Amino acid sequence: MNTQGRRTSPYPNIPKVLETDDREFRDAGVPSTVAVLGHPIHPILVQFPIAFLVGAFLSDAVFWFTNDIFWARASFYLIAAGFVAGIVAAITGMLDFFRIERTRIRTAGWAHMVFNISALLLTLINLILRWGSPAAPVLPWGLAISTVVATLLGVSGWYGGELVYRHKISVIGNGNPEQL
Repeated sequence: MNTQGRRTSPYPNIPKVLETDDREFRDAGVPSTVAVLGHPIHPILVQFPIAFLVGAFLSDAVFWFTNDIFWARASFYLIAAGFVAGIVAAITGMLDFFRIERTRIRTAGWAHMVFNISALLLTLINLILRWGSPAAPVLPWGLAISTVVATLLGVSGWYGGELVYRHKISVIGNGNPEQL
């Protein structure tokens, strides 16, 4: 399928709401500005807050069914670890966001950032609610917040994938971070 010169995707079943630029399919990509030996750091770090915060959602759900205080304490520690790991991942992501122009001109870049900041703010609220008494706020607010955070992380991850796989941002390539 020839899509040269059109702002459509070479893949026929992708909705039109996604931004596509044929030049991005053909260029070498834009490397991350936060990398070790050319390997981007942000994709390594995001695994931890995702695992911790989705784990908190799951342990909240188990607490709901079992009423075993172990699961409430597990959620508290998972939320604390997820918040700290999320801050570290956010720092590397924000550095790339501000240093790579292609990220800032894409809706996916802004959506990825807004969803992640929202998830971190809700995680902080969830942590504060549970401070000193990890079991009391689990139902209903803790579980509700954990559910929203896990959902936000899923949507944000999808947009992060858009940045990497569709727009070739933070890939191992020889492109220029100022390159559109």
